[in-house]
Amino acid sequence: MEKHVVVIYPHPDDESFGAAGTIAKFREQGVPVTYLCGTLGEMGRNMGSPTFANRETLPEIRKQELLNACKALDIQVQMLGYRDKTIEYENRSQIADDLKARLEEIKPSLVITHYPPHAVHPDHNAMGAAAIEAVSLMEPEVRPTVWAQAITNTYVEDLGKPHVINDIRPYLDKKMEAILCHTSQASGILGQLTDYENLDKDLKEKAEKRLGYEQFYIWDFEK
Repeated sequence: MEKHVVVIYPHPDDESFGAAGTIAKFREQGVPVTYLCGTLGEMGRNMGSPTFANRETLPEIRKQELLNACKALDIQVQMLGYRDKTIEYENRSQIADDLKARLEEIKPSLVITHYPPHAVHPDHNAMGAAAIEAVSLMEPEVRPTVWAQAITNTYVEDLGKPHVINDIRPYLDKKMEAILCHTSQASGILGQLTDYENLDKDLKEKAEKRLGYEQFYIWDFEK
């Protein structure tokens, strides 16, 4: 069993869409989980319909959504304070050093992050690259395992079958609860699936197919 799991993604909601089922499974086992969240997603384009936010109010809204999701998942969160949509322009070594210091304090046995450059969004790729660099800088005897999540349409063709395929359908209710904490984002991404509790059988099966598995590659630090 893992000692402590650290999740490193750049945005509020990445933890919920990307790994909430896996997180829920770890928490059920009693494993502590900490989310290192890079930004507040303050440059997100979804302001609601009808509009409920503007560029000035969105950061605080997304921060509260993140706190709500982390409470639903029963995990700790550290907000790293980087600016949304600019992580690729930050000094990667400085981000890696910051992450390394945090990891050495937390002492996780497992880190979950994005697989660069197979994670679509520039922030995903940049934060994933910094996280992997941070772990690579750690002494091998204390270095956690890294599960890297690829989300491009061609990741299987590019990388082969993922090493870890978690069937999280038993935790799909918890995953949906966490996703729906991110109210500002969920409706635009999930559409009618946001009313998960009241979906008919066919739509629930659609939700399970779309969201019921979380897949990761084990990063090889020898390559």
